[in-house]
Amino acid sequence: MKPEIIRTHSFVSEVARFIKDSASEAIDARGSFRIALSGGNTPRPIYQALALEDIDWRKWIVTFGDERCVAPDDNQSNYRMASESFLLVTSPGEVLRMMGEIDPEEAAEEYDTAIQHLGKRFGEQRYRHDLILLGLGEDGHTASLFPETAALEETQKNVVANFVPKFNAHRLTFTFPLINAARCVAFVINDKTKQPVIDRVLAGNSGLPSERVKPVDGEVLWFLGHSK
Repeated sequence: MKPEIIRTHSFVSEVARFIKDSASEAIDARGSFRIALSGGNTPRPIYQALALEDIDWRKWIVTFGDERCVAPDDNQSNYRMASESFLLVTSPGEVLRMMGEIDPEEAAEEYDTAIQHLGKRFGEQRYRHDLILLGLGEDGHTASLFPETAALEETQKNVVANFVPKFNAHRLTFTFPLINAARCVAFVINDKTKQPVIDRVLAGNSGLPSERVKPVDGEVLWFLGHSK
């Protein structure tokens, strides 16, 4: 299935509305909304906009697509950003945090196990998110699946500790098998300087990590804003 590309001058409000509508549809159809959040600066205003909406937060199950190996109160923590933006205000039913402050391999194993338990709860071979939010790096990475790193070839685990040479550090990240089990994956990119790498990924045969986002039984959307 070809990805749907949505170019918008109302990036924050349109993505927030899409997430809200996705939540309503999932809750009506299956009783809960399973979303994986992305980090970085782009989603922050989206999360802040969501916090103002009238949403049945009790039915939300929130996970994180990746995390830096830092404490939850660190400025670099994706969990901290999401918490300050909307999680502390809205109190979703379940929030599963990646333990960035402990040994990376141990943290990845714990999160992988937690994801497996969620899958079993819903009777699934592999846990299916209703929506996974992803960003895109200038090098074509998404989540913390960077070019020429070991996690790109993972075929069994849901979550791994991926060593990223350019940072000389590990990152905790979803793997492609988990991402591609989702019902919907949405890239959210509000930076026109990334258009060249977007074009490469969408054209195919780029070899870039983001090109491997191809849900087995789901859809891919690209929300493209016009900032910068």
